[in-house]
Amino acid sequence: MPETLEAQARNALTTAEKQRADVLRVNEIFYSIQGEGSRAGEPCVFVRMTGCGLRCSYCDTEYAFYEGDDRSIDEVVTAVEDFRCSLVELTGGEPLEQEGVYRLIDELLARGFDVMIETGGHVDISRVDRRVRRIVDLKTPSSGMMKRNRYENIGELTEHDEVKFVIGSREDYEWARAQLWKYDLAARAGCVLFSSVHERLPIRALAEWVLEDKLPVRLQTQLHKLIWPDVARGV
Repeated sequence: MPETLEAQARNALTTAEKQRADVLRVNEIFYSIQGEGSRAGEPCVFVRMTGCGLRCSYCDTEYAFYEGDDRSIDEVVTAVEDFRCSLVELTGGEPLEQEGVYRLIDELLARGFDVMIETGGHVDISRVDRRVRRIVDLKTPSSGMMKRNRYENIGELTEHDEVKFVIGSREDYEWARAQLWKYDLAARAGCVLFSSVHERLPIRALAEWVLEDKLPVRLQTQLHKLIWPDVARGV
């Protein structure tokens, strides 16, 4: 049952909690198959953090807006190490809204982990260590959050990073295509991802548009939703 507004307000992170350097509000830590991006198909440990300032129309992790428990950075690192997997993705919610994520990144890199971070694109990515693979969303019109795009992040991209467009309509596609050319994204980032909104836009339609326009992008689906179609969490 959805949380009441009162319960949501009670569980939301305060500004002071977001600014903690040694504690993170964590929704879940789990071991699964990476379902998206250039590392799709590989075993991966996911650290899903609580809280997000965006409300995208197609969000499939709304449970992470408010649910979670406080954990020290050391506790999170120990939980990750227990899975004995070198690939780690920090996700959310929005991981960059919590100050403690930067110390977590430092600790994971120091231990030799291959770290990825998925961000909604509305927070400055310049502080994220460039050894981390930064997966940056550019929000499309149907998300309802396009006005929150932080276009300054485009100038921070390297060939180690990825840009993702989640596409739910022909309008979204044409907008994403325009950004691809306008910012020369295929040259700036190592990978540009075009992903169809699950159960809203058939992936075949998106594939045909990409082929028709000969776009230098990677078509992606959410592999974990094909493997575990009836499981919403921990995959």
